[in-house]
Amino acid sequence: MKKPIHVFGSLIIIVLFFTLSSTSIRHENLGNRLDFDACTSIIVGKAASIDGSTMTSHSCDSQSDRTWMIIVPNKKHKSGEMAPVYMSPKETKGPNDPDAISVGDIPQVPETYAYINAAYPIMNERQLAIGETTFGGKIGLKSDEGILDCPELYRLALERASTARDAIRIIDQLTKQYGYNDYGECFTFADTKETWHFEILGPGKGKKGAVWAAVRIPDDHVGVSANASRIRQINLKDPENFMASENVFSLAQENGWWKPESGQPFEFCYAYADRNGMYARRREWRVLSKAAPTLKLDPNSENFPFSVKAERKLSVNDLLEMFRDYYQDTDFDMTNGVIAKDKSGKVIKSPVANPFMNNDYKQLFNVRSERTIACARATYVQVTQSRSWLPDPIGGVVWLGYDNPVTTPHTPFYCGIESMPKSYMVDGRAKFRRDCAWWAFRSVGQLCYLRYQDMTKDVEHVWREIETRAFNNQSEFEAKMLAMYKKDPAQAKRLLTEYSQKIADDAVSRYWQLQEELWTKYTYKF
Repeated sequence: MKKPIHVFGSLIIIVLFFTLSSTSIRHENLGNRLDFDACTSIIVGKAASIDGSTMTSHSCDSQSDRTWMIIVPNKKHKSGEMAPVYMSPKETKGPNDPDAISVGDIPQVPETYAYINAAYPIMNERQLAIGETTFGGKIGLKSDEGILDCPELYRLALERASTARDAIRIIDQLTKQYGYNDYGECFTFADTKETWHFEILGPGKGKKGAVWAAVRIPDDHVGVSANASRIRQINLKDPENFMASENVFSLAQENGWWKPESGQPFEFCYAYADRNGMYARRREWRVLSKAAPTLKLDPNSENFPFSVKAERKLSVNDLLEMFRDYYQDTDFDMTNGVIAKDKSGKVIKSPVANPFMNNDYKQLFNVRSERTIACARATYVQVTQSRSWLPDPIGGVVWLGYDNPVTTPHTPFYCGIESMPKSYMVDGRAKFRRDCAWWAFRSVGQLCYLRYQDMTKDVEHVWREIETRAFNNQSEFEAKMLAMYKKDPAQAKRLLTEYSQKIADDAVSRYWQLQEELWTKYTYKF
């Protein structure tokens, strides 16, 4: 057992102030180069959710992704029109940037769907939603041919598909013809009926195309992706539950990664990637254990069930609690052992014990690194609901929160809205801006790292109040919108937009106020 660390004096606080800023969180090399921008996605089948909705999610845990969000509108296109494909030299670039670079053209479709667009597109007007994590794959699989990268496949899938199966087929067609040139990626799809876990990699240098596999998450199950390939054996005789590219077996054979004559079964994750990274496996363990605690999964295992039957039905709030998890009440909680003494001399957890310490402080306090689900470098976290019994503009909703989910409220944005709040359309990554919503939440989150144990209690009181009000109002508001939609769909969309914007704007205003309250309350305790 590691020795407890006693934390005393203002020196620690002063150093924390200068090292726990938004720019100080360093790359933690836990055995995989992807840890710096690693993400987590949780998938929930319709029979595993409390209300029958399908859910997917994405914690966009990156220090480089853009912070602005927009609504890309539905568009009609003329016969023979071509659609430009864009290159993303930086993650902050995309087709909606004025200086985006087109690398080619593909035939346009008659109609492209509207969608909510962030660093990665989230949900389209047909309630098709996507989450994402990167797993890299074997060196050499990244192709230098082709024009389609991960963000472009995201965009094209949401513009052109209304179901998860359609999205996968479209991606297959596009990558066959135009080539995939990115690293190994997992897309977690949810439509109004199904959820799918899809993994794609390049075919190798000098080759055009892709290799991929997809597995349907059973309706009563919960799945997870956390920056490691998870698909093992695939049964292509069962097309209801498995899909794959035509080269899924042959490419592995050509590269000597699988030999049928060996008698060993083909396993996608071992043929094209690996399962070495504990930074990924620990998160998988935690999510699956939260969904099915009686399985008593081993946190040190190399593999877990691909998905688990939910032992209780899950709500959006339950998924948000998973995204706020940093292994509390386990041996992997990095605040364990960082202790101090109170005024009476009693040993307590230090007020500065913080699960999001950078490497300097982990060294100082002798804390072993763990990649937790909650992440201080998150740009945003999304949890989506797709619901077959409601009209698309009302049935599809994205619960969205900027920055670290531990210190942020998540508010609803319906897929039928016409625009995002003004402050959400401002990119604040390059510098601090008062007109940028991301900075309201980022500023509060960063302050909390100075005196984490105390300050997060104050902040939790605020974000819980915002979220609880939104959850409690959801059913009544949607009933009103359903009645309105039947009479006047256009007016219903306007009201959905006003409602989503007001909740978000109120949260932003409250967080600017909260920042001032924290400075006032804690200035003499730093």
